Amino acid sequence: MRRSTLRSAPAVPPSQALRQPLDTRAAVLMILFCLAIGLQQVAIKSVADSISPLAQIGIRSSIAALLVIGIARLRGIELWSPGQFLPGLVVGIGFTLEFAFVALGLNYTFASHMSVFLYTAPVFAAIGLHLFVAGEQLAGRHWAGVGLAFLGLIIALAPNTEVSSDVLIGDALGVAAGAAWAATTLALRSSALSEAPPLRVVAYQLVVASALLLPTAAALGDLAAIDMTALAWASLTFQSLIVSCGALLLWFWLLRRYLASRLGVFAFLSPIFGVGFGVLLMGDPISINFAIGGLAILAGLLLVNTRSRAPAARR
Repeated sequence: MRRSTLRSAPAVPPSQALRQPLDTRAAVLMILFCLAIGLQQVAIKSVADSISPLAQIGIRSSIAALLVIGIARLRGIELWSPGQFLPGLVVGIGFTLEFAFVALGLNYTFASHMSVFLYTAPVFAAIGLHLFVAGEQLAGRHWAGVGLAFLGLIIALAPNTEVSSDVLIGDALGVAAGAAWAATTLALRSSALSEAPPLRVVAYQLVVASALLLPTAAALGDLAAIDMTALAWASLTFQSLIVSCGALLLWFWLLRRYLASRLGVFAFLSPIFGVGFGVLLMGDPISINFAIGGLAILAGLLLVNTRSRAPAARR
């Protein structure tokens, strides 16, 4: 999940007049959401020897797609609209590219690194929205946040003796995943899907991802090499039910009821939790470059996102 961080832009009316400030219930739900999203990179990395990351994402997308389709049928929501097929395909391809980069990157880098670099998406999205979407122009403090985040990227990706060149390749793929997520947000915000029911948006993302990633994993021999250990079952269940389905739907539910700007700031707990889980559960090392650069990235993201617009939604 994309994603489901915060995944494609929410399908909500532009006015935030009826949205509420965060209350205790929203705060608790956002903490649970951020914990789940922060844990997903560790969940993928921890069973990479049993199931390749690419196969994991293809399988979890397929399971979650079936669940979303079932929920839509129970609620009487029409998922497939002829007029929205093309934008749905574009959004689905963007979602697929994001997690393909995540899967490839986790073969090289640490889960904690991927958690931070993936969350460069709001910076790329803010620039794209500023250029192409009316009413989304950045103010001075937002440009300061963009600059700070990119400075953090330069520091975090700078070669150093504490990490191997393979880690830098994985980190770069994490940034590419963030750019793909941002492109998906931009495509969604500028298409007919921007006002579609959330289940429809999620369904397009998951169906396209499973249709593209599962055959790719099979062609690479990843499906034939699966070893379903107890930990692998637990990881796939968590990713499919909690991350790719439950967390996505919870995010959209919150966006329909609470101020998106407040939720967006709260959502930056996800990369912090991701780094914490990576260090505690996987023993990920934290280099000086990554620590300084990561803090600068998070500070920049906070500046970029402290405004009255809907943030990129996470899966």
